[in-house]
Amino acid sequence: MTTVDHLFFALKLFSALGCGLVAGIFFAFSTFVMSALARLQPPQGIAAMQSINITVINPWFMTAFLGTGMACVLLTASSLLKWHQSGAAYLLVGSLLYLVGTIGVTIAFNVPLNDALAIVKPDSTEGATLWASYLTNWTIWNHVRTVAALAAAALLTIAL
Repeated sequence: MTTVDHLFFALKLFSALGCGLVAGIFFAFSTFVMSALARLQPPQGIAAMQSINITVINPWFMTAFLGTGMACVLLTASSLLKWHQSGAAYLLVGSLLYLVGTIGVTIAFNVPLNDALAIVKPDSTEGATLWASYLTNWTIWNHVRTVAALAAAALLTIAL
């Protein structure tokens, strides 16, 4: 194997692991974090989620989330350039699943919901009303991005 082959393998491995890590984080929210927040009174649930939405913007999470996305952009281009090689279809579909189903869904659905939640006062009537729909809608879209990231991890692992 050449140095380029080693680097390409490392990029694929990083992407597969990154997709799996992000899927695990989102899986936690889908399976117990949001349910736990729903058990709280609306002001406490809102305040907790507002705090989560602030603290998630950190170098560790952003590296996993967006670094994986950047790697998937490279893998998408590479898969098209190396379409004749074994595993190219897995690379393409896995990368696009992460880019569209995880990052795209986050930008289009979860972030706007988070932005709306960020501006309400936790103890307001408006906050309580928003919280009820937020829990349902945010969690549904989180399920979508969880499945997309997990499927991307599986496909990128197959492509190794």
